This record gives sequence, C-alpha cells and structure tokens, in this order.
Amino acid sequence: MRKSFLEFYDSFYFIGIGGVSMGGLAKYILSRGKKVGGSDNVAGVFTEELIKLGAKVEIAERKGSVKFYDVVIYTDAVKENDIQLIEARELNKTILSRGQLLYEVSRDFKKVIAVSGCHGKTTCTSMLAHIFACSGAKFGVHIGGRDKSFSNEFYSGRDFFITEACEYKKNFLLLKPDIAVILNSSPDHMECYGSVANLRSAYTHFADSAEIAIVPYGDLEVDGLTFGFEKNARFCARHIVCTNGFYSFLAMDGDVKLGTVNLSVYGKHNVLNALAAIAVARSAGISFARIKEGLANFTGVERRFENLGKYNGARCIADYAHHPEEISATLSAVKKLNGGRLYVVFQPHTYSRTKNLFSEFVKVLSGINNLLIYRTFAAREYFDDKGSALTLSQNIKRARYGDDVKDIIDFILDAGENDTVVFLGAGDIYDIAKYIINIRNSK
Repeated sequence: MRKSFLEFYDSFYFIGIGGVSMGGLAKYILSRGKKVGGSDNVAGVFTEELIKLGAKVEIAERKGSVKFYDVVIYTDAVKENDIQLIEARELNKTILSRGQLLYEVSRDFKKVIAVSGCHGKTTCTSMLAHIFACSGAKFGVHIGGRDKSFSNEFYSGRDFFITEACEYKKNFLLLKPDIAVILNSSPDHMECYGSVANLRSAYTHFADSAEIAIVPYGDLEVDGLTFGFEKNARFCARHIVCTNGFYSFLAMDGDVKLGTVNLSVYGKHNVLNALAAIAVARSAGISFARIKEGLANFTGVERRFENLGKYNGARCIADYAHHPEEISATLSAVKKLNGGRLYVVFQPHTYSRTKNLFSEFVKVLSGINNLLIYRTFAAREYFDDKGSALTLSQNIKRARYGDDVKDIIDFILDAGENDTVVFLGAGDIYDIAKYIINIRNSK
C-alpha cells in the first residue's frame, strides 16, 4: 500500500466542519492521531461529537485560526470570497476540496466501495456498514447521514472503505473505487451536468472506472452485476411481503435462493437498497448469514422516515426526500401506515433543482389533499423566482405556502389521533419540525 497522504501532514482545518460529510472526514483524521480544527456558522450534532473527540471547533468565521494548521479543507458550499479560504491562500496552505480529501482518505484502504445515485446512498451505505460489522471485517465507513449505531463515520481497520459518492459537481468521479454502486441515474444536479445525457455519461464513466459495477437492472448500458425487482436481474427479490410497513423477501443471486431477508426500516424502496447492498457484500466474500444479520440490525438513519413523536396525537415523520422520486417513495411508504388524514409539509431544496424538475414536483405533490410548501432552503444558491417554493405552491391545487414557523403550526393545528404529519426536505425543515413538536409537548 502506498504511503498515506495523511502521513505528510500533522494538522487539518475544515471550513464547514459541521456538515455531515466534512464531519465524518474530520472524525476519521482524528482517529489517525492528527490535530483537527474547523469552523461552521452554527453548532450542531456533528460539531458536538467532534468536540468530544478532541477537535477544536469555532462557531462563525474567525480569521487567524487557519495559520495554525497544515491543510485546509473546504466544502462546495463555501464561497470563493470566504475570509478563511482567502487567508489559507495568502499563507500558501495546502488546500483541498471535500471531494479531494475524500479521495485521499479512500486511498488509505485496500478496497474501496463507493455508493452513488440520486437517492438511497445514505441508506445503502449504512446497510453495508452493518453488514461489514457483522462479518468481522476491518473497515471504515463515511456516511452522508446519521446512522443510529455508527453516526456518520466508523473506523476499525483499513481493509475496506465504504463511502457515499456524491454526484454534485462530478465529485464522485474523483474516486477510484474497486466496487462502484449506482443505485439509480435519475435526473438531478442538472445545473452541473446540463443534460440527462451528460449525467448518464458520468455514471457510465464511474461504473467503468471500477473492477466491479453494481447497477440497477435496465438502467445503464454498462457491464456489471444487476439488481432490481425484475426476475432477470442478477440480484432480485421474490415473495415480497409487507407487514405493518416493514418488508421481507426472498433474496436471489441468479437462480440461487440465498434466503429470506427481514428489513427493519419502512418502505418498499428499501428492498432495492438492500439488494444493492447484498450484491456488494457477496462481491466482497461475505456470507449470506452475516448479510441477513446486518440488514436486520439496520434500524434506520436520522431523517430517513424518522418517527419524531406526536403532535396533538398525530404521528409525525421526517424524511430527507427532496427529489420527486424520493417524495413518491416516501409517500408510498406512509400510505401503508396512515389510517387517517395525511398532512405534508415540503421544503424545496435549492432553486435550481425545483426549476429543473418543476413539472415532476407538481405531479408528485398534486395528489396530496393537505399540503404546505415551505420556503425554499437555498443552500449555496441565490433567489430564483422560477424555482421558488411560492411559485411551486401556486402551481399545485389545494397547496398552501408557508414562510414562517407559525404558518406550519397553523397548518397542522387540526391534525389529531390517527392522522400523520410528514415533514419532507433536506434543509432546516427537520430542525423546525423537532422544535414545533418539542414546544407543543412541553406545554
């Protein structure tokens, strides 16, 4: 194995250390005995975890700290005029983007497993973490969410590295995986790719870069192990049964009956995530007994169909869904559980995604009787009326628009026993939902 990038430096500073991916990378570097510091605009669960592990975390930008570190890492959300990034350049520090550091970290390991796709990455990556843990393998995992057991990072050895591979700005093409997983190639980040053809070409390149590619049956024209509900897929599910929203199925590897899998997470879409994880684990030489055990142990990731508690007796669920296909899958899972009225609060994530997939959002949300579209979480973008939450709400019958927390409270005020309230989105809607529920329940 080549000499690790980390061996050339002693200290690392993260601009945006509280982000889920940045925080996971920072934890890994801490586990390697390095000095870690960083800044973020607000405190959060990952900054708290990092401080407990020994990182020095500053809340809000502070000029002057960068000079004490060898390497500076920044996220794609950091603007070019960020004062700490400017300072790092002026001091001639070694500067890496988040994607570049992820690549360097991946090269510390003997085998790299990278999970890509518009949706499902976090769930599939977490499933793999539980499977590999049950197998006794020495591995590291980098998760784009907060798994209930592993949080966003785990490290026990350098045989395997399991990571999410983000398509934004073609970051996933920086990785050189041994096993490349493509869960789906649905249109997203079109502001980066320009066309569906360019996006699919990037996925094909990603698959071709690996020794083994695991791809959805009938999706991409690449050589690889296929998975899907179709009987001609290499890894498929038969005898699918839903019990109270949880699914079980007979896993097949070609004509071989591997055995029955019992999932501990809601939604039929997770059968596909599990099939992809099974394909990876089988390729890595893990027995089906350990695969079955690992999948059963996986009970979910924060913000992925997470039960937040009750509001006026109504069940409240939060889900990260921010793409039309994800929303469709989540609503399908909710309908398996919901016996009363359904209230949906959706916060669009970025103006560009809403504008580029506008008709798809309208279609998937139009069948909801009680729907509130909450103000857009802009992330890295500037206002664009064509992709705004208000414009989206005006194009959906019966939809309401909300610009304030009070608007959400007024919207769900009539929800009660047997009803379900679903908070959808990848922005701050999750924290808002928890705040509303906590305030109500503390009275």
